Amino acid sequence: MEKRIYPQPIESVSTPEPYARQSFTDAREAVDALKALYDRNTSFLRDSFDKLGEGVDQQRRYRAFYPEVGVSTSSYTQIDTRLSYGHMAAPGHYSTTITRPDLFDSYLTEQLRLLMRNHGVPVTVGESETPIPLHFAFLEGTHVDAGVADRIQRPLRDLFDVPDLNATDDHIANGTYEPMPGEPMPLAPFTAQRIDYSLHRLSHYTATSPNHFQNFVLFTNYQFYIDEFCVLARELMAKGGDGYEAFIEPGNVITRAGETMPHEGSTLTRMPQMPAYHLTKPGHGGITMVNIGVGPSNAKTITDHIAVLRPHAWLMLGHCAGLRNTQALGDYVLAHAYVREDHVLDDDLPVWVPIPALAEIQVAVQEAVAEVTGLSGYDLKRIMRTGTVATIDNRNWELRDQRGPVQRLSQSRAIALDMESATIAANGFRFRVPYGTLLCVSDKPLHGELKLPGMATEFYKRQVSQHLTIGIRAMEKLAEMPAERLHSRKLRSFSETAFL
Repeated sequence: MEKRIYPQPIESVSTPEPYARQSFTDAREAVDALKALYDRNTSFLRDSFDKLGEGVDQQRRYRAFYPEVGVSTSSYTQIDTRLSYGHMAAPGHYSTTITRPDLFDSYLTEQLRLLMRNHGVPVTVGESETPIPLHFAFLEGTHVDAGVADRIQRPLRDLFDVPDLNATDDHIANGTYEPMPGEPMPLAPFTAQRIDYSLHRLSHYTATSPNHFQNFVLFTNYQFYIDEFCVLARELMAKGGDGYEAFIEPGNVITRAGETMPHEGSTLTRMPQMPAYHLTKPGHGGITMVNIGVGPSNAKTITDHIAVLRPHAWLMLGHCAGLRNTQALGDYVLAHAYVREDHVLDDDLPVWVPIPALAEIQVAVQEAVAEVTGLSGYDLKRIMRTGTVATIDNRNWELRDQRGPVQRLSQSRAIALDMESATIAANGFRFRVPYGTLLCVSDKPLHGELKLPGMATEFYKRQVSQHLTIGIRAMEKLAEMPAERLHSRKLRSFSETAFL
């Protein structure tokens, strides 16, 4: 029997030099300090890993911590009651761990600036007690040679901290987090490790860097929309961009304004699960479009991860089953309520929670439909109906006993049914991301009205281009709106984080 050799016990823990906590009254300086601390600590972990691969002492553990930003107030200062974020509701100490301050530079600067302005207090920057997992310390796109791992004789988790899923959850965003006595209250809806987890998942699912995601996101469940988006984006780039800087495709393939061909990135031979495409503007003010495929599980997965980027709005553009006799193929449905039978969010957001329509989104979408179609007022009602959209997790719901689903749909006053819209809206509500839905009726199964061969091609050719144009125009309208108006108080609960 082969004798098992056990590694020697870990003798010590190696960390960077202690970082003295600093106080700042300027948001820009605070964010610069967060960047410097984050860069120092992640560099320490990367360098330590490289040295281990070169045969350096493996009887030591290597550890570095996430930066932390904190703020305290002792007053119930009455701030502008119209604000939905940028203030603390009660006296106390608030803090959050920080990751990728380079990516979140503008976001962090604005959130800290608002706190300083609204409360007249400084913020502090220091090291948290949360270790940075080695996996999250590597620079984006880093390739680790398998030979390096082979030269490390101990299990990696003996030497470095690894992602801890027990401490990676959505309790803060879900409103179920309860600080222990003496523990700071949360300053932001997501912790650093939760954000890192999603940033890595985004790259995996979409094959584009999180750096490229824009603040206005379109979701679709059909490749036709993506094809049309690519055609439109390339035409924009060839004409100089019309305000957009670049078009970015999976593989981080970049075509810049004024170019007709990409000059950066690698074209993929195999598409990811949910490919993303980005029409970029300065300050992430452009539009991202993601083909989420079919089903509520994909819809939840992608919005779980995009939410950490704190976008300003997301909108579902897709096809649906029209449920009313008066609807025609190609008609639009603007959702103002949802029936949720998707089940993927039941544990995070109970089905009894209403998902309200957001006036800012509804107005922008309706105005965009009117502009693109040339119809207005009562005439607009001929091609667009506002009402309840039902989302179900069974694609073949028509094969069930019709007395069940049809009766529920009728009682709910639903006018359309799909598999993603309510999930996207519910996760927008849950994560405080303004949301909306504009669907296009592609069939009417309850009335036996399905597309015949040949009809489908013509239908998609005619409707997809117009539908996409409406979605883009709606997003451009929302981008013109100040963020403090777009992020409605309707999405904020009794006790909210100060950060958006």
